[in-house]
Amino acid sequence: MHETTIVKGASVERHLCEACASKTGLGVPQPATQGQITGFVLQAGAGLVIQGGARPVTACPRCLMTFAEFKQHGHLGCADCYVAFESQLLPLIERAHEGGEKHVGKIPRQTLDVRGAGLSTQERLDRMQVLQRELEAAVAAEQYELAAKLRDELRRLVEPAHRGGPAVGES
Repeated sequence: MHETTIVKGASVERHLCEACASKTGLGVPQPATQGQITGFVLQAGAGLVIQGGARPVTACPRCLMTFAEFKQHGHLGCADCYVAFESQLLPLIERAHEGGEKHVGKIPRQTLDVRGAGLSTQERLDRMQVLQRELEAAVAAEQYELAAKLRDELRRLVEPAHRGGPAVGES
């Protein structure tokens, strides 16, 4: 049996027969366990693929989180998880961002299109600003009937996006 020990930076080697090795507590070397192999692979910096059931399971090389654990808990374990699970996360990100991989705003595009009577996001925001100015002017001029109409129109553009329901007059 061959033993190499590093003590205070110096390498010490011992060569022992099986009987002497068992007396010192070293014993006969056993095949490496899956945990030992996993530790070695992680120390080498490689990604980890755990073979188990019908298909391999990818785990994050830093925190060892699996994609199944992410789905169960709803959050990733560390920044490296984004790289480890990139192929599985991209479809989720694209779905959340309506086909894109980047965040494009607070209100989902489909909500704006349906609730904004076909207006683009910028047209909708511009219209809301105009209505707000007209509403303030109508109140200042004490034109309360006009102010009520402007308020209702503004609500049709604003409230549905916050409630998640259809705009007034839509089904």
